[in-house]
Amino acid sequence: MAKKEISSVFKIQAPGGTATPAPPIGPALGANGVNPGQFITQFNAATAHLKGKPVGCVITVYKDRSFEFEVKSPPAAVMVRDAAGVDKGSGVPNKTKVGKVTQDQLRAIAEEKAKELTGHSTEAMMRTIAGTARSMGIDVVD
Repeated sequence: MAKKEISSVFKIQAPGGTATPAPPIGPALGANGVNPGQFITQFNAATAHLKGKPVGCVITVYKDRSFEFEVKSPPAAVMVRDAAGVDKGSGVPNKTKVGKVTQDQLRAIAEEKAKELTGHSTEAMMRTIAGTARSMGIDVVD
């Protein structure tokens, strides 16, 4: 079987399980030759367990207008925010702290995002996630 010829590859970010073909998702899909209705149906089915969390997605479009997509995990900042139980990060993270996360929570986030992070060990990935937490005004406690 011959390989399909790739027309384009692009990324979008959409709410898991609740995406709609409204802007900005629909126009981005249409401009790249993807049927928005068909994509949204498949995407929502694949991300139903994420219930509204923003999710990254890499879409590969082929010359025959068929497509494949790979769903990524939610951004680290969203996962840290959920673990700390806060609505948003601090506007002044070096002075105003808005929450706390534990080492166990960092480990769980690092393991979930392991295939997307560049660290060679779980500890290195935990340090990356801890840096994200600190930049949001969230303390890392033992």
